[in-house]
Amino acid sequence: MWQSVGLTVLVIVATLVCVFLFMLFGWYVVWQLFLSKFKFLRELVGDSGAQRSDSEPAQPEADRSSASGPRQRPKTPRQRLVSPEAAT
Repeated sequence: MWQSVGLTVLVIVATLVCVFLFMLFGWYVVWQLFLSKFKFLRELVGDSGAQRSDSEPAQPEADRSSASGPRQRPKTPRQRLVSPEAAT
């Protein structure tokens, strides 16, 4: 009788350990592939080693806004607006 109870407890504990290890491995994979890219989640976890984007040199605000804006091609003479005074 005690053998069957011991075996049942052993199976339950082994199952819980396997489930825990599987969840831990899944969390690690998802963290490496996706979640570590979010600065907010890195701050919550306290991970300071995965700050890839923070190690880049800081740009001034004016440079950052001009660099992130859409680039425009130079307009051809047909696309340029002609003022009514210049047309006459």
